[in-house]
Amino acid sequence: MDFAQHTIDLARRNVEEGGRPFATVVVKDGEILAESPNRVAQTSDPTAHAEILAIREACTRLGTEHLTGATIYILALPCPMCLGALYYCSPDEVVFLTTRDAYEPHYVDNRKYFEFNTFYDEFGKPWDQRRLPMRHEPRADAVDVYRLWQQRNNGERTVPGAPTAR
Repeated sequence: MDFAQHTIDLARRNVEEGGRPFATVVVKDGEILAESPNRVAQTSDPTAHAEILAIREACTRLGTEHLTGATIYILALPCPMCLGALYYCSPDEVVFLTTRDAYEPHYVDNRKYFEFNTFYDEFGKPWDQRRLPMRHEPRADAVDVYRLWQQRNNGERTVPGAPTAR
C-alpha cells in the first residue's frame, strides 16, 4: 500500500466533507495502525488535529504512549502542538508530504498568538517575553505533586519504559 497516497486521499476526503486539509496515518509493521483527518472544523475542538487524533488512537490500540517502530505520515509539516506530540510519542520516523511554503498560496491559518512565520521563534523566548500573556504564580504545594509521583515510583524521576535519547 502507498501510505503517502492514502494520507493525501484521507485529507482530500476530509476537505470534500467540509473539514480542513490535513491527515495523518500511523504505520507499524507494514500495516495502518491508526489514521485520522483533522477534525477541528467538525468538532470545534482546537486540539483535534490529525496528528493528535491518530497518535491517540495508535497509542490506545497498542496500550502504550510510545510509538517506537512506527512511521507516521502527515500531509504537511506539523504545527508546534503536533510537533510536540510527535516528539513525545517517539516514532521511528515522520514523513511529511508538503511544506508550508508550497501550500501557503492556498491555505493560511493565522490566529491571535499563532502565526506560522513567527510561532517557532516564540517557543525559544523566555515565558515572560512571549506574545501569549503568561503569569507565574509559585506554589510550593505544586511541587509536592511531583514528590508524590516520585515516591509512588520507587524514587525514580523518569517515566518507566520511556524511550530515551541515544
